[in-house]
Amino acid sequence: MKSPQLEATPSHPSTPPTPDHHQQQHFFDKHPKNLQTPRIFIAATEQNAGKTTTCLGLHSLLRPYFPRIGFIKPVGQRYLEFEGKAIDEDSVLIHETFGTRTPIEAMSPITVKQEFTRKHIAGQGIEDLIEKLLHGFDLAAWEKDFTIIEGTGHAGVGSVFDLSNARVARLLQSKVILVVPGGIGKAIDEVALNRAVFDREGVEILGVIMNKVLPAKIEDLRKYVRRGLEHLGLDLLAVLPVEPILAQPTLQEIRELINGSLLSGLNAERNRVAHVLIGAMSSANLLGRIRTGTLLIVPGDREDIVLAALAEYNAGTALAGIVLTDNLLPHNRILSLVQESGLPAIQTNLDSYTVARHINTMTVKTLPGDNQKISTIQQLFAEHFDLKPFLSKLGVKNFSQLPSKFD
Repeated sequence: MKSPQLEATPSHPSTPPTPDHHQQQHFFDKHPKNLQTPRIFIAATEQNAGKTTTCLGLHSLLRPYFPRIGFIKPVGQRYLEFEGKAIDEDSVLIHETFGTRTPIEAMSPITVKQEFTRKHIAGQGIEDLIEKLLHGFDLAAWEKDFTIIEGTGHAGVGSVFDLSNARVARLLQSKVILVVPGGIGKAIDEVALNRAVFDREGVEILGVIMNKVLPAKIEDLRKYVRRGLEHLGLDLLAVLPVEPILAQPTLQEIRELINGSLLSGLNAERNRVAHVLIGAMSSANLLGRIRTGTLLIVPGDREDIVLAALAEYNAGTALAGIVLTDNLLPHNRILSLVQESGLPAIQTNLDSYTVARHINTMTVKTLPGDNQKISTIQQLFAEHFDLKPFLSKLGVKNFSQLPSKFD
């Protein structure tokens, strides 16, 4: 296939928004020095809709056409210490997965740390933040064929410190893909609501990705959602089926979440938790409920249940692990049997209910090195993302031979 040629088609605001602070309006009219590199801003109608999944999937799908792809998460709320710097975890994920040749701090120019919002409301200026954002983008897009920009939540997130997703997309002169969870009425309503915020900033929504749809409903939803979006003047770019593995946390994530200590199974922290079971029953009743991928939560002194789980594990049932709660441990001889078997065991001072509640409400992320999840995401986009209209809207030439998946 002949290498595609690009026509820069940045989304220029047709009318400037009403500023929050009139004296700062000129800051919001700035833009990066780089206006040539094609770019796309990934936003969503709500938290955990699938922005990072979309960034990973698009990055993989576009590489045959854009060998050098940049990435930036302009405003990050979940960060970690990486190379001595506070870096958004999604920037670390992309950097580690694809080997992005960009200074890591440029991929995460603004991190929302403790007191960040209070300081801004109290009068800390916006000018420095905008300069960091624009400079970070120019570095992230330097000598790149394409740049992916990941937003934070819905279109209005960040408004409290004058950098909503919509405004950031405007500053970076980028069009937007909007990710929405599966559904018809609520989903389209939320698309319309988010569109109004982007419209206010003069930012164009390129199209919509509907994520986490039950496989049996994909064709039906595609038909009706496409029609509903057409009424809004928007295109449906993809309908992605729900993939249970993407919502399954690892044992490591759970251990960190509950501030636990690993007692056994040092090489099992990548175990995936598919089911959670609280040991609040007799060991006889428990046996029929344990299955592959089960994480058992039980007070540490319930030795009968610990022994029952150990027997199931030794019989070949691949438990994800066991959490011993209330800062209690079984008898030393039983604990030794657990450790000798390799059954992953975590100790925590939290009670069983609190552990279960934390797990039920946790945000499950794709972590660097989680090759199974990353491969699943890549396959999802290879099968379900319609690349042809996406490239067309971006102004890419020489792709006419690509078939549309849903013609």
